Amino acid sequence: MDPHLLRTFVAVASAGSFSAAAQDLGYTQSAVSQQIAALESDLGTTLLHRRPVAPTDAGARLLEHAGPILLRLSAARADVARLSGQPAATVVLGATPFAGSARAAAVLAEVQRAMPRVRFTLLLAGREAVATGVATGTLDVGLLDGVTAPSDPLPLPDAGQFAASVLAESAALVAFPTGHPLAGRASVGLADLSDATWIDAPDVATPLPQLRALAHSGGFRERFTYQGTDTGGLLALVAAGAGLALLPGPLTHPGVAGVPVTRPRLVHRTELVHGSLTPPARALAEALRP
Repeated sequence: MDPHLLRTFVAVASAGSFSAAAQDLGYTQSAVSQQIAALESDLGTTLLHRRPVAPTDAGARLLEHAGPILLRLSAARADVARLSGQPAATVVLGATPFAGSARAAAVLAEVQRAMPRVRFTLLLAGREAVATGVATGTLDVGLLDGVTAPSDPLPLPDAGQFAASVLAESAALVAFPTGHPLAGRASVGLADLSDATWIDAPDVATPLPQLRALAHSGGFRERFTYQGTDTGGLLALVAAGAGLALLPGPLTHPGVAGVPVTRPRLVHRTELVHGSLTPPARALAEALRP
């Protein structure tokens, strides 16, 4: 299965238009049509309805495979490039908002002083962006955080061979406004809060689909959507009563009370992730480990 044809198929399915996909890819519409026809011929089935443009059942199934396949190909290319290229003059560290950005900044400054000819960059981003960036080589090292069961790994995209090491674990807390009836509890059960309203902040808090999976329960309705990586903005929304969020402790924001989750037992974990490392990136990764 030619990956170039697969990328074209994903572009057409995402755009819902052959002409729009052609513009995005820099091809002619005729070339895009020929590539889709070639892929359909290779697989022996129709992948896209033409009017309107939409995936067939077979096309929808191929889309489920296409993302991980293309990501793994990009990750493989980036991993080989890191091993075969010249030592990098720049190193980019990606970190999720609650992954210890203050400590990361201090470590970056220390490593920068030791290697003044290398340019270091700190990028704050969501979990998907950090994991994908490390896999595809746009980030050299990643700091990822998330809530999980103590014996489970953090959920990461299937992006190849990550090296991951745990840097820290802390309690997982439900963030309540201080006036909430449950804000003074010693602990809470996650499933007991399935009928509460939550803030959908996938780049900062625990994503709502993961909440449902952890609680083995439906519900967890969103009242407010928060896009961005500013932790203070999210906590301000919690304090204002916009909804609840599952976050790492301790929480010290005014108007917010954190209550530990004990049913099920959950932890907030921070992990260091990377692929093949250049010497400057390896020095940074070693410095970040406790």
